Amino acid sequence: MSKEKRKVYVVGHKNPDTDSICSAIAYASLKTKVTGRIHEPRRAGQLNEETQYVLEHFHVKVPSLLSDLREQIKDVELKEVEGLKGSVSIRTAWEKMKESNIHTMPVIRDGKLEGVITIGDIAKTYMDVYDSMILSKARTQYRNIARAVEGEVLTGNEHSYLLDGKVVIAASSRILMSDSISRNDLVIMGDRKDAQQCAVDMNASCMVVCQNAPVSEEIIRQAEEKQIVVIRTHHDTFTAAQHINQSIPVRYFMTRENLVTFKMRDYVDDVKEVMARKRFRDFPIVDGKGKFLGLISRRRLLNVKKKQVILVDHNEKNQAVDGVEEADVLEIIDHHRLSSIETMGPVFFRNQPVGCTATIVYQMYQEAGVEVDSTNAALLCSAIISDTLMFRSPTCTPLDERTARTLAEIAGIDIESFAQEMFNAGSNLRGKSAEEICFLDFKQFTVNDTVFGVGQVNSMSAEELKEIKNIVLPHLEKARQNHGLNMIFFMLTNIITESSELLCCGPEAREKILSAYDLADDTEELMLKGVVSRKKQLVPTLVGALQQ
Repeated sequence: MSKEKRKVYVVGHKNPDTDSICSAIAYASLKTKVTGRIHEPRRAGQLNEETQYVLEHFHVKVPSLLSDLREQIKDVELKEVEGLKGSVSIRTAWEKMKESNIHTMPVIRDGKLEGVITIGDIAKTYMDVYDSMILSKARTQYRNIARAVEGEVLTGNEHSYLLDGKVVIAASSRILMSDSISRNDLVIMGDRKDAQQCAVDMNASCMVVCQNAPVSEEIIRQAEEKQIVVIRTHHDTFTAAQHINQSIPVRYFMTRENLVTFKMRDYVDDVKEVMARKRFRDFPIVDGKGKFLGLISRRRLLNVKKKQVILVDHNEKNQAVDGVEEADVLEIIDHHRLSSIETMGPVFFRNQPVGCTATIVYQMYQEAGVEVDSTNAALLCSAIISDTLMFRSPTCTPLDERTARTLAEIAGIDIESFAQEMFNAGSNLRGKSAEEICFLDFKQFTVNDTVFGVGQVNSMSAEELKEIKNIVLPHLEKARQNHGLNMIFFMLTNIITESSELLCCGPEAREKILSAYDLADDTEELMLKGVVSRKKQLVPTLVGALQQ
């Protein structure tokens, strides 16, 4: 896949909010228009109710989940190989392998993988001593036998099979021959007419006549009557006998049990680990229904192409899709504090102190001279309303508000009534478990050796916030332990009164908040007046307290 044809993923943070989803969709659309290369918006987690409401309201498809940025088999160029049918001879398999310069050949039936045969398996057929019944045990087709001895079929059905009988060389006297040839045998012989007649009389199933010896019309007629297959070859009896085992079908020698196969979605790291324990050079790739798609070799895994990604609305490794350190990060568009994402090469990094990533994305539309369509305008406007709590948050800048009002005009939205609907949808958490509510809008941060998480729910109803508190509070300690965090803080933000009640758990979590906000030790409810922004008000204060 050429660099130009490869997709670039545009993705926000884990536990996505309306800004990270809407900005990813609108920015992917802008990049596709400007570069002509497909940029695909993705989500890094489950959508919250508010974001679901926004996408449904404007009839926008929910982006697919991107849970891991590590390389997958689909990022590797497969070796395309036409599989063999199980009925073809090992000679044909050998020729195909030499032609394609491969050591493993898939055996296919109706497009599905039936087994694999390797050069080692074929070599083994020459080294192992088989009995004279091997051809019939393996149900060998007569045309395979003719091909193995480089002969032509003079009479008989070349598509039928040797199902019974042994392989005999007619080299002795007629009397001894009569004793050694049985019904249905395959007889290898020279130009002796008595040997040919004896094979016919004994009802052999196949005669292989060597050194292009003549076969009389009388013998041919008798053979036709008895449905005996007659093959003539230029080889002598010794060579014909040697080559005849090459006619055995691959199905007889192939590996069919415990096949090591991989799927397109498998991660390269996991595949390398399995390969290291196996002796094969090439491994089959199949789809979910067992259909064969191609081969992969260890060498091809060295040329795997890293996934290319643009990150929006975050630059903290803990918040990014798993495996981001193995991806090729092309751009970061954000409005948060600078943090811990390291990139392999130089990267386009744009970070502005505004209330919402969507504000930056709209600026980039203007800079590129691209008109934003009404759907993307609606998404970007929704993101700004959400991130700035309809311009009430201290993170909101005049630019955010101006941008939202411009976008609302393009999209034909009444900001006040739409914001009300959106926030109501966002705080409607009926039927959700405590775990789900905790992590609906949750971000993780690291300061020195302390890892803490901050969740937030916004509502216009004090009653609703009280209900949410009763559900979430008993679950916080369990959530903290399950997610390996030192502390958890949960903001119950009242949009109308512009204040938040803070729930917390973990060693010293409460003490840190009391000292950071200079609250009395006997404070029961941690009510923070005027604190509505996680990004600008709570996290910087917490970081400062933890660094002391």
